[in-house]
Amino acid sequence: MNYCGVTLPNIPLSNRFGRSSKRELITCDPRLQVLFSVVVERFDCSIIQGRRDKATQDKYFAEGKSKLKWPNSKHNVLEPYMLSKAVDAAPYIKGKIVWDSSQCYFFAGYVMATADGLGIKIRYGGDWDGDRDIKNQTFMDLVHFELKE
Repeated sequence: MNYCGVTLPNIPLSNRFGRSSKRELITCDPRLQVLFSVVVERFDCSIIQGRRDKATQDKYFAEGKSKLKWPNSKHNVLEPYMLSKAVDAAPYIKGKIVWDSSQCYFFAGYVMATADGLGIKIRYGGDWDGDRDIKNQTFMDLVHFELKE
C-alpha cells in the first residue's frame, strides 16, 4: 500500500488489540495503524486515543494535558472522514495500562525503532525536539506519538 509517498506493508489491525484499542486506532492515519499493528505483535500495548473532537481537545488544554487548543493538535481533524495524525498509546503489562515513566520510555523506544524500520517518521511526546535528550523537555506527554510531515 502506498500512502502519502510511503510504501506500507498490507497489515490488517492486529487481533491482539481489544475492542477499545481497535475503535481508537481506526480513527488514525493508516501509517499509525500499520505501525501499532506491528508493535503490538511483540510489545503489548493499548491505544488510548486517536482522533479528538473539539470538546475533548479544549478540555485537555484547560487541564494542562495538551499545549494546543482546537484545532491545532494532530489529534484534531476538521472533517468527519479525516484521520488523526497522532495517537496516544501506552504499554499494557499484566492486564493493565502502565503509566510509569520508565515503562513509557522503554515502550517509546520500541515504537520509534519499529517506525524507523517501517520508514514511518514519527515524533514522540517525551522527546519533542527529537534530540534523544529526554531531560530538556518542557512538556512531557509520554503516551503521545505523531507523524512528522
